Amino acid sequence: MTLTAKLKDVCVKRQHKTILGPISYDLNPAGITIVLGPNGAGKTTFLKVLHGVERLSSGHMTWSVSDDEARASQAYVFQSPIMLRRTVRQNLAFPLQLVGMPKAQIAERVESWAQKIGLAQALEVSAPRLSGGEKQKLALARALIREPKVVFLDEPCANLDGRSTREIEALLIKANEAGTSIIMTTHHIGQAKRLAENVIFLLDGKIHDSDAAASFFTTSRTAEAGAFLAGDIVE
Repeated sequence: MTLTAKLKDVCVKRQHKTILGPISYDLNPAGITIVLGPNGAGKTTFLKVLHGVERLSSGHMTWSVSDDEARASQAYVFQSPIMLRRTVRQNLAFPLQLVGMPKAQIAERVESWAQKIGLAQALEVSAPRLSGGEKQKLALARALIREPKVVFLDEPCANLDGRSTREIEALLIKANEAGTSIIMTTHHIGQAKRLAENVIFLLDGKIHDSDAAASFFTTSRTAEAGAFLAGDIVE
């Protein structure tokens, strides 16, 4: 079952400044949803609201399941990957240990995912010693290893080279094909066109446009979205 979310008059304010909102929106994150917008548009805050880790100043956001079930069905990957000061093996095993998976099953799944991300020969390496691309792949694998229903990704390829970006995108496509919905921010229009099935365009903390990707990239319904796609500076 695909999780859905409902946002009603959601606002996030910091020091009396509105960072996000007001937003009222029904989200059905099946497939890969790309969140676009210029710097400061509120993309990261939007992801954190959906994930339930951002305090709302007003309004409310609910998932189609209980809060506990929604939390257990989601994972979040930050733009700068956070590594436990442990080995690659221990990083991959950690989320499975948290849910009480049997040791033999953990070992099998860790080996499988290490192979998928090209780190099978680095299982005993300290994760903080990995390259940037390797850390991002490890962070993504650590999120996906529990087979969540929804994964939130905040600019996962922002600081990566072309090869690492291609590898991350391949992992995302395979995860989505296996049943995990992806909600991801990016500044890269090319990446959005490669991956997106649906697009949400944020500007000044509000949703200015949202549509299926095929329509969004050909007939944007707002001037701001069209200007952003054309490479203009949008404020």
